[in-house]
Amino acid sequence: MKEKTVYVCSNCGNKAAKWMGYCSKCGSYNTFEEEVEVTVKKGTVQKASSKNAVRLAEVKDGGSDRIITGIKEFDRVTGGGLVKDSVTIITSPPGGGKSTLALDVAQNAALQGLNVLYASGEESDSQIKRRADRIIENISDRIWIWADTCMDNVLAEIKNVDADLVIIDSIQTFYLNEMLPSRAGNPVQTMECAGEMVKVAKNGNKKVAVIIIGQMNKNDELAGIRSLEHLVDTVLVMDSNYDDGLRSLMATKNRFGSTGEMGFFAMTEKGLISIDNPSEYFVTQRDDGEYVSGSAMAVIREGSRPIIAEVESLVSKSYMPYPSRIGEALKREQLNTLISILEQRAGINLSDKNVVIKGTGGIVLREPAVSLAVIMSIVSSVYGRAIGGKTAFVADVGLTGEIKKVPGLDARIKELDRMGFDKVYIAKDSVKVKTERLKIVEMKYLKDVIKDVFN
Repeated sequence: MKEKTVYVCSNCGNKAAKWMGYCSKCGSYNTFEEEVEVTVKKGTVQKASSKNAVRLAEVKDGGSDRIITGIKEFDRVTGGGLVKDSVTIITSPPGGGKSTLALDVAQNAALQGLNVLYASGEESDSQIKRRADRIIENISDRIWIWADTCMDNVLAEIKNVDADLVIIDSIQTFYLNEMLPSRAGNPVQTMECAGEMVKVAKNGNKKVAVIIIGQMNKNDELAGIRSLEHLVDTVLVMDSNYDDGLRSLMATKNRFGSTGEMGFFAMTEKGLISIDNPSEYFVTQRDDGEYVSGSAMAVIREGSRPIIAEVESLVSKSYMPYPSRIGEALKREQLNTLISILEQRAGINLSDKNVVIKGTGGIVLREPAVSLAVIMSIVSSVYGRAIGGKTAFVADVGLTGEIKKVPGLDARIKELDRMGFDKVYIAKDSVKVKTERLKIVEMKYLKDVIKDVFN
């Protein structure tokens, strides 16, 4: 064995022979840390593997061999449950709910008769127990807790409990003895520990599902080098940038499902609650015939799923030289653009009006398909006249005032029909699907939509 001192960037893993204040690979400052690199002497030969190549046509497909947790939004995002010989990373900002979600998954898997090992390098077993008592009614006796930061001990415990599901919380807190004196959390230790989990999952003797909880850095990215994401099968990112109670879970990588799929959860005192029907969650529930001005319905698409969302607006008199433009649900630049279109193409003056836009339930309106709904909610607020609660708007609006087509329109219309809507406004010549109940109104110009809605 031979040892030498190197300097490793804690952000990207770039190595240098001497300390540098600036990393030329990722552009970070003051991220180089001293490490001792251990290399094997020349002449050492690794033992050849006794495993033989197999024909691709003869390989058994284990993709359907999944752990279905029963947490509908989690199972949806993972593509139908955890594949038993896979490694999944869950990451989020601090306090996002990733450990709570992992504990819920552990309980549901244990109730199916699976042995679960929850290894924590951040919390003691008593801390985990207190959280479990808060969010789980009857804790299964098939869940084992191992509070230790040594990955070698974790590997031994996996065999001792004959684990079917292993949860590592979090990977940046663990170390392997053979990688010492490299400390836990540096790229070398993190990658080696993650590599051991991949070996556990892909073991041919027994299929084991592994969930790795990963920390986020200050840029809201998975901490560590990018190779960590390439190593695992699925990367799930939990976002809490909506409000205090809403959490989203998105698959940024999934070898066994759809990348970009998204699920929603409500954070409560009892833990995370799966929002199985978001189209109800993001719409204010009102009595029949009860309408309010400043409200319009849109259909957004998160992953492959269309979701009905309510856009709320408030237009008030401004007594300041520059009226306020506040978009809690969309970017301010996007809001200013839509207001300019409304003023220029529909003749509605907002130069002395404050405009505030919000999405019900804290939903974020990212895509252009909500543009017409945002404009119509503003018009409704200006006129002080309500739009029927069973009317929706699914279209983009161009700078010319023309109504534009949006992708995935057929699925959006089907969702409106499923939820019992009466009417939807879309761009001209953009629909292919037919509905029995839902009336589809095709329009070419914004001013025509306003005229038709408000007579």
